[in-house]
Amino acid sequence: MRIQTAHGPAEATLDGPDRPAFLLVLTHGSNGGVDAPDLLAVRDAALGLDGAVARVMQPFRLAGRRAPGSAVKQDEAWLEIVEVVRERYGDVPLVQGGRSNGARVACRTATAAGAAGVVALAFPLHPPGKPEKTRVDELRGAGVEVLVVNGDRDPFGVPDAADAAQVTVLPGERHDLNKDPGEVGRAVEPWLRRWAAAPARASRR
Repeated sequence: MRIQTAHGPAEATLDGPDRPAFLLVLTHGSNGGVDAPDLLAVRDAALGLDGAVARVMQPFRLAGRRAPGSAVKQDEAWLEIVEVVRERYGDVPLVQGGRSNGARVACRTATAAGAAGVVALAFPLHPPGKPEKTRVDELRGAGVEVLVVNGDRDPFGVPDAADAAQVTVLPGERHDLNKDPGEVGRAVEPWLRRWAAAPARASRR
């Protein structure tokens, strides 16, 4: 699904039912794609709960760039993308998220997008070796409940319980979270389950 934004085209890969219990919109990191193992594991967890999943390739990556550029422009494009995807599924709960830089976007835009929650995979708390350049305000300022899943060997830092509603730290994992992607999915699945409840499905009838 190609989506035109004010900052270039984006692409959304859609999976799941046309009438889902909830919609999960996920995106990649600065130098990654939508087939990252941890994103696919979270997608599978959501599909198992009757959710629909949109994996979004943002305009800067679709254009072949590795650096996301202006956060303002990235966030503007993201909100346009989410609006288009939501129109396809109607009035169901929205959860958004991503890995690394994508997790930052999801946190910064959560309130404006009307998200019910954020899944932040490998949230880059600070640049490697520079803990003083913290991005913790993006987590704390999301305005919705945030689930963080990080590896304990992540050179970008590891958020703690003071930074987000729920933090899961996976032993032996680094920033790519690819040692055991299934464990990432298992960490996210119980948190997503609340939006798969029967009342949410009944409200669409």
